[in-house]
Amino acid sequence: MSTGHDHGIVTAGHEKPLWWALGLTATFLVAEVVGGLLTNSLALLSDAAHMGTDVIALAISLVAVRLGRRPPDARRTYGYARMEAIGALVNGGLLFLVAAYILWEAVGRFREPPPVASTGMLVIAALGLIVNLISMRLLKAGSGDSLNVKGAYLEVWSDMLGSVGVIAAAAIILATDWTLADPILAVLIGLWVLPRTWTLLREAGNVLMQGVPPGLDLEAVRRTILARGDVAEVHDLHAWALASKQPVLTVHVVLKRVDGDDAEAVRRSIAEALEDLFGIEHVTIQVESAACGGESGHR
Repeated sequence: MSTGHDHGIVTAGHEKPLWWALGLTATFLVAEVVGGLLTNSLALLSDAAHMGTDVIALAISLVAVRLGRRPPDARRTYGYARMEAIGALVNGGLLFLVAAYILWEAVGRFREPPPVASTGMLVIAALGLIVNLISMRLLKAGSGDSLNVKGAYLEVWSDMLGSVGVIAAAAIILATDWTLADPILAVLIGLWVLPRTWTLLREAGNVLMQGVPPGLDLEAVRRTILARGDVAEVHDLHAWALASKQPVLTVHVVLKRVDGDDAEAVRRSIAEALEDLFGIEHVTIQVESAACGGESGHR
């Protein structure tokens, strides 16, 4: 027995800021790659590599947004809401690859530090910082609502810090001619990004593996249902997320006494309590007079 609420179309917002951020980032990426090659700066190239993943991440996010708007159909009854988690997973994988490449390249530069054109490096990094700050401003609002946009925001955020680091490295080289500052900064950028990338991958993986949404205490849900005096048992309690902000729950509830009208009242009451206390709108409740065959006590 379901709650009877409207199974609305899953939508994904924040598309316009994603387009603006993509345009700005893609435009500057070309300049940063050329500048990194001309100045021979690994730190700048590492920042350009991150900006390249920004472009890919933003493009993936836009695809996920558009697919996420598609309504449910006969083959995909929940629609395409999980495209945001898939997009976040791809973004995280790209960040891992970029960080690994930068760390590998830095090893060679520690052995033989090449000359670096620090003035050009400084100018290009400063321009990159401006682009990153604008993109972050555009994406910040959506990062709290969508795992997909959060992935793109993290990409740009890490790149912004990379730009700050490149500026610092360029200033050090200008002042002291200590070119080792370039690969050291590149390594620090890579090591800083990895744990945040792991967090993003873990969140996306939890959605795709139908894990319990973060912040939802399943035992508290069980206690809330059992607190009703007419409920004898709760089993087959499952909770997962279609997307980062869209929890779904199913449960079998065994009543002490079953009457058609009473069962419907209990079902509605439980559904309302789950929405009010836990913010779960998409609930399916099966009301029973006895536990399903062979499932008594199944959790």
